[in-house]
Amino acid sequence: MQFLSLVTEKYKNRIISKVKLRGLTPILIASLMMDVSSAKGALHPYWPRDLSIPIYVANDRSMSEILLFLFSVSGVFLLATWLITGATGRLGTWRRLAICWFAVCGFIHGVIEGWFSLYYDILPGDQSFLSQLWKEYSKGDSRYVIADNFTVCMETVTAWFWGPFSFWAVYSFLTNKPYRFVLQLIISLGQLYGAVLYFFTEHRDGYAHSEFGHPIYFWFYFVFMNVLWIVIPLTLIVDAWRELSAGQAQADNTKTQKMKSK
Repeated sequence: MQFLSLVTEKYKNRIISKVKLRGLTPILIASLMMDVSSAKGALHPYWPRDLSIPIYVANDRSMSEILLFLFSVSGVFLLATWLITGATGRLGTWRRLAICWFAVCGFIHGVIEGWFSLYYDILPGDQSFLSQLWKEYSKGDSRYVIADNFTVCMETVTAWFWGPFSFWAVYSFLTNKPYRFVLQLIISLGQLYGAVLYFFTEHRDGYAHSEFGHPIYFWFYFVFMNVLWIVIPLTLIVDAWRELSAGQAQADNTKTQKMKSK
């Protein structure tokens, strides 16, 4: 048994080194993982507890380090945007907060979720900082460490569309572009749709990918950190609806007055 354990560990390390080359296809990686799992089950902190993740390597970064990075960088984006919007002198508090939201979304979607969209197939065995961030978050939703099809597709769309669009929205409000509320509506609808599907698909799975009811992993990671992308986009959708409706009403009135004056 000791010999089998040594052989399995050596084989596992070979897989991890190959995966880090980032040149293997997901099918080949899955095949190699299955070979290892047949010899020895991997230990991990994820749910369900019988989940097979043979190439998993435990984080060497603490939860506090990872969360400090996430909230510190988000805070820098928020503070910088708040100062920039204040310098314009024409934006109210509510509008400045909305622009700050889009700036933070640009960072989270484009950088953090962008990383996942690129390296989801090697995530469990990779020790890059952002990979460790995702492995920590996966304690609240293990779909991220098993490259769940829905999660990969949803995060890829979010990263490559809503990330750049969020920064575009910041620019459009700062420069008072006429299409700014159209962007706000499109981005917020996309975020809301993705978040609703994210929760609903896990509900359909019986919340099997997290320790249901855990104060940090379930309620903070899974629920709180994602419900923001329901509450805030929904509010911004209503805001964009009102602004666009008011603009259309004004355009209609102007057109009517011109027709009457002829």
